Amino acid sequence: MGRTYLVEEGIGQYLTELSTKVKPYVTGLLIGQCSPQRDYVIRAVRTPPKEQQQEESLGPPKLASLDEEWITTHASQVSRMLPGGLLVLGVFMIATPELAKDGQNALRKLIFSVEKSLSKRRLWKPAEEEVSDRAALQICSATKKVVCRTYDVQDPKSSAKPADWKYQNALTASWVALGCTVNVNIHIPLLATSPNHDLEKNTKNGLNRWSKQIEDSVFLINGQVKDEDTELLEGQKKFRGNTQSSTQISDVKVLTQLCQGASPRSTATVQVCSGSINLRGAVKCRAYIHSNKPKVKEAIQALKRDIINTLSDRCEILFEDLILNEGPQKKSFGREYHVLPQRLFVPVAGSSVMLSDYKFGDEAAGEIQERFVEMLDQPVQAEDMHIAEDISTVDICPVADSPSDTQQAQLTKATLLLKLQQNMGMFLPRFLLWHSRSCSGPFQDC
Repeated sequence: MGRTYLVEEGIGQYLTELSTKVKPYVTGLLIGQCSPQRDYVIRAVRTPPKEQQQEESLGPPKLASLDEEWITTHASQVSRMLPGGLLVLGVFMIATPELAKDGQNALRKLIFSVEKSLSKRRLWKPAEEEVSDRAALQICSATKKVVCRTYDVQDPKSSAKPADWKYQNALTASWVALGCTVNVNIHIPLLATSPNHDLEKNTKNGLNRWSKQIEDSVFLINGQVKDEDTELLEGQKKFRGNTQSSTQISDVKVLTQLCQGASPRSTATVQVCSGSINLRGAVKCRAYIHSNKPKVKEAIQALKRDIINTLSDRCEILFEDLILNEGPQKKSFGREYHVLPQRLFVPVAGSSVMLSDYKFGDEAAGEIQERFVEMLDQPVQAEDMHIAEDISTVDICPVADSPSDTQQAQLTKATLLLKLQQNMGMFLPRFLLWHSRSCSGPFQDC
C-alpha cells in the first residue's frame, strides 16, 4: 500500500486555476510535512517563469526543454523560507494530453535533482527511520485527471509507487508551534597554515561543528524534559470541530553542552591562526508540527533543524550579497563587520503556520513582497511582515602583518600555552581557539 497525502483544500483550487493557463505545461513544488503515518501538503507553488521562456515556447512543446537548474534553484530559495517541520515534499506538473506520456519520467528526474540540490546545503543528516519518499503529482490540463506517485530519494534505482491524494479542509488550522531564541557566539579560526582563506568555506566548517553541538543539546519544552517517545500534546486539550486558525505555542529552552565528548577530560589544541570569524547574536527559531498525535521526538527534531538551517541560510545569503556587491575576487585585509539578515515571519490565511524570509536593513518592504510573489506565489501585505529579532553580526578579524611574523607566531603560541596552564587548575576549557573559555557546568542556556 502506498503513502497517503492529506492536502489543504485550497491547493485543489490553485492547481485548477493553473491548469487553465498551461501552455503547454507548468511545473512547481509541493510543500509540507512528512510523518510516519501520512504526509501533509500545505502549499503548492508554481515555478517562476523565466524572461526568455516566451521566446523558447514558439517551437513545438517538449518536456526535454524543462530547465532543471532553474527548478532546483527555485527549490533551494523556497526551502530557505520554510520554518522547521516543513520541507519540499515533491514536485508537480500540469501538462497537455500530448505531453502526459513523458510526464512521469520528467517528474522522476526533477525529484532526484531537487533532493540532490537541497541535501548539499544541509548541515544535518536525515535519520535512518525518516520518510524518504517524495511525491510526483501529474495533472492533465484537459481532463483534470490527477495521478500521484512516490519515489524513494535514498534509492537511485527507485521505481514509482502509487499514492493517495486526499483533500482536507482546514488542514493546518490547529498545528502546534514551537519557538525558541538561541544566543549564538561562534568563533571560527582561520589557520595560518591554510593556503587561502575562503571565508564561506571556513564559515561552513565552523557551522558544521556548531550544528553537532545543537544536535547534542537538551531541549526543555514548557520548562520540562520530555521523553522522546511520548506524545507532544499529552495532557493538553485538543481543539475539536474548530476550523478557525488557532496556534498552540510551546516555549522551548535549548541547553547546549559545554564540554563535548563522552570523556570528562578535554584536550585543547593550540593552533597558530592568521585571523578569525565571529558570529554573534540571538536568532529566533520556530517549528510547526501536525496535530495528529505528534511525538516529542518529531517536534524536537523539527526545531533543531530550524536552528541549524536559519543560521546557515543567513550566512549563505550574506556571502551571496557580498559577491553580488563586491565581486568574488575581493581581497580585504582589514577588520570587517557584516550584519546578517534579520528573520521575519508572515502568516498564511486560514492556517496556524507562518512562512519566513530574511531581510537586510536597507531592504524595503516592497522587495520582500516581490520575493514572496515570485518564490511562493503569495501576495503579502507590509503590515503582516513581523521582524522577529534584533541584529546579528559577522566579525572578520585578520591579524595585521608585521616584519616579525615568526616571532609574533611564537609569542602567540607561548601566550596561549601560558593561559592554558593558568586555567587548567581552575576548570576545563570549553575550547581553545584564540583564548580559553570557562564553563561553570555541563550545560548552558542558549
